[in-house]
Amino acid sequence: MANITAPMVKDLRDKTGAGMMDCKKALNETNGDMEAAVDWLRKNGLSKAAKKSGRVAAEGLVGVAVGGDAGALVEVNSETDFVARNDEFKDFVKKAAGIALAEGCDVEKLLSKPMGGKSVQQTLTEMIAKIGENISVRRAMALSVSPGVVSAYVHNATSPELGKIGVLVALKSTADKAKLSALGKQLAMHVAAAAPLALTPGHLPKEVVDRERAIQVDLARQSGKPENVIEKMLEGRMRKFYEDTVLLSQTFVIDGETPIGKVLEKASKELGAPVEIAGFVRFQVGEGIDKVDDDFADEVSKLAGH
Repeated sequence: MANITAPMVKDLRDKTGAGMMDCKKALNETNGDMEAAVDWLRKNGLSKAAKKSGRVAAEGLVGVAVGGDAGALVEVNSETDFVARNDEFKDFVKKAAGIALAEGCDVEKLLSKPMGGKSVQQTLTEMIAKIGENISVRRAMALSVSPGVVSAYVHNATSPELGKIGVLVALKSTADKAKLSALGKQLAMHVAAAAPLALTPGHLPKEVVDRERAIQVDLARQSGKPENVIEKMLEGRMRKFYEDTVLLSQTFVIDGETPIGKVLEKASKELGAPVEIAGFVRFQVGEGIDKVDDDFADEVSKLAGH
């Protein structure tokens, strides 16, 4: 039996567009022979799904599932919004979110879990072949907290569990769960609207902070001020950057004036127990995907030979 490595699976997936679990099985079945594995995928009817994989899937839905002190988000992409409104597609997203909640898993593990007698990956492959579009489970994330609650919010919802933006907020506290849930829902609405990059400045990736600092230094130097003045200008500019991007420093969209950090302080006093945000997750359909803007009229014209 050949040693099937992750790079081998990735290479086969890049070549064929087939799912990770299918690629791994193909390599196992062919003792690691890459070309034979490609043929195996074709022979097992997976090539039809693979042919769709080169097309950009930037539409779709975010599925949300919550259960007390835990929650999960799953983003499933399709090529068109028409397919995203398909009942079979919506049912798949909803079930995938439920599995992610129960298993607390990422995408790779999620695809291997059972769904109605088959794996999630097998169900997805069959749906691709049936619907005729490239469909992919792009990402999945679970969040839990103890003690406390995980609250959710879905924006542009097609149902309470499905929409274009999904948010989870985990509140750690021993306070009344019903009141915590209500606060968590408001905070999740804020996250949906304000799209913070991190909970605190310390949670921001170093490269993000370094890039912003470099930009602000260049802008400040354009003023022609001396370096000691520029340094003070930089402090103020970075403070404004954190107010825009860091959750605890952002202004609460519900009242338009209170920093989120102060909202938590006030809630702690009113609920009689410390309340803190243990974590948050925000998925927006298609964010970060380069979409191809096709001109349908131009395409028809080209096909007609004009």
